[in-house]
Amino acid sequence: MSDTADTPKRNPIGRVLMWVLIFQLGLAVLLFWGDLRDGLRLPGFGPRAPELTEPVRPGDQTRRFRPDRAPPGGRPMPSSPLPDRLTLTVVEGGERALLEGGIVAGDAERIEKQLAELDPKPQGVILNSPGGSVQDALLLGRYLRDADLTTALRSGDICYSACPYLLAAGTNRTIPDDASVGVHQHYFGESTLLPAFVAVEDIQRGQGEVMAYLDDMGIDPLVMQHALVTPPDEIYVLLPQELERYRFIEKPSGS
Repeated sequence: MSDTADTPKRNPIGRVLMWVLIFQLGLAVLLFWGDLRDGLRLPGFGPRAPELTEPVRPGDQTRRFRPDRAPPGGRPMPSSPLPDRLTLTVVEGGERALLEGGIVAGDAERIEKQLAELDPKPQGVILNSPGGSVQDALLLGRYLRDADLTTALRSGDICYSACPYLLAAGTNRTIPDDASVGVHQHYFGESTLLPAFVAVEDIQRGQGEVMAYLDDMGIDPLVMQHALVTPPDEIYVLLPQELERYRFIEKPSGS
């Protein structure tokens, strides 16, 4: 499946406000009950989500998630895990650059410099990442859009957590049916291990920045409803029809 980012822009942020307010009210309570000994993670309620390797289907899309244990993706399946931080590899004779690995603080500036030094200039980037630093993803995403680059996943690749913000930046986006895109509650700040609910002010600022970014990229910010209700140690995997609904990909002609 492929998609162009040049779709009519709407202003759906108002539809998200109710989700944000409910989420923040819950955070105010969880601040008193959070498990500080377990990395300030949201306390779990109810049965645990299935493993990430389990297939998803409508209504059963939440999976357990740890970035350091995310499947490496790609076909054929690599024998080694993804790098701890983003690495850039020129592929397809310089037509595109492969960005794979976790996203850590400082990656945006580093990858921007590497992309700017490439000759010939790539036409797009391929993504394979479990996510990480939201701020770096937003910064690098704006660079990708300004550089007029396309974004894509390959068969079997993953794009979780902050990675979908890089994916959203493409002027044209390609997502195969067997690639995987997922969202969850965000990590803000320099540490990718520090959940956003440390301070409500940080949440408000970060959510506002993310929603404005998605709107700028032509993505429906309502996709955040799934992120807001999915704890940091789980991931909500978007189905192909949801990728269409939130404008990551384009609906087939005539549909």
